[in-house]
Amino acid sequence: MGTKMSPNIALVTTPTRLAGLLAKFGTKGSARFRIQSARSTYLSENASAAAVVDADADFEEYIDEDQHYAAAVKRIRGDLEGLGYPVVPVPRNYISNFYFGMTEAVVVVGPDGLVANTAKYAGDIPIIGVNPMPNRFDGVLLPFQVDDIRKIVRQTLAGRSSVRRVTLGDVTLSDGQSMLAFNDFFIGRSSHVSSRYILYSGNQSETHSSSGVIVSTGAGSTGWLSSVYHMTCGVGRTLGHQSISPPKIPWDTDALCWVVREPFLSRSSQVEMVMGEIRDGIPLRLESLMTEGGVIFSDGIESDYLVFNSGTIAEFQIAKTQSKLVV
Repeated sequence: MGTKMSPNIALVTTPTRLAGLLAKFGTKGSARFRIQSARSTYLSENASAAAVVDADADFEEYIDEDQHYAAAVKRIRGDLEGLGYPVVPVPRNYISNFYFGMTEAVVVVGPDGLVANTAKYAGDIPIIGVNPMPNRFDGVLLPFQVDDIRKIVRQTLAGRSSVRRVTLGDVTLSDGQSMLAFNDFFIGRSSHVSSRYILYSGNQSETHSSSGVIVSTGAGSTGWLSSVYHMTCGVGRTLGHQSISPPKIPWDTDALCWVVREPFLSRSSQVEMVMGEIRDGIPLRLESLMTEGGVIFSDGIESDYLVFNSGTIAEFQIAKTQSKLVV
């Protein structure tokens, strides 16, 4: 029989940059040497001693960051002890496999992207984002400091915390595979060649050749989606047209927004359907016309993708469950 899991507090953490270097090079000495060698080689034509000095400074920053992050995690774990629930460590690479069904609260120790990634798997369990290094992390999704955590978690467990609901995006392929997005989906080619597909929205459809499609949530509307607007506005201003402002989409809105990147007009591709909304009962469907290299990934994590090649149909819609961020 398997061990029955008891109600718990999940503590989500991520490896630091130093941890990544140690996993690759084995020791601090080896990692420092590789960084110094790479910098020295790059600037060897100038014989610049500053190259080694800068590399040393960079490595000291990695060490400092690692020490601060480890101290924050240790402090947080200690503060969570004694709240009535066991604290279960959840490393970033285990999030997708962790069973959150018995979790009462999720504490995420920054950076911001770790909160977005966790939200896709935690369901409607309250997520508490902690900023372990305010001088390094923007903290948009990390409203709490390390000193706050015991009080905030206690309030959350008692149901007295304020929460911000976040609408997620959902994609399901014709073979049953699915994926969620906190910020956005990218649909296109894994390289920089054109993406080919048929786009269906409402009772209309078009064949496209483009740089791909972005499907954005309200939370992601200030990210990749806004860059499309900024590009469009810049081109418009250059041509003497009136600028438009990026949309301000509430995070809990019951809609997603999709845009086509750089659509190309040809005898076999159209450019009329370049932006729209996804609402209940109005999904977006894409049918791949790419023999190879077609992918769908969410929140900028290119290594975690769904294959989207010829014959595959992807349906994008609003996820059934909203995330809950404690604020």
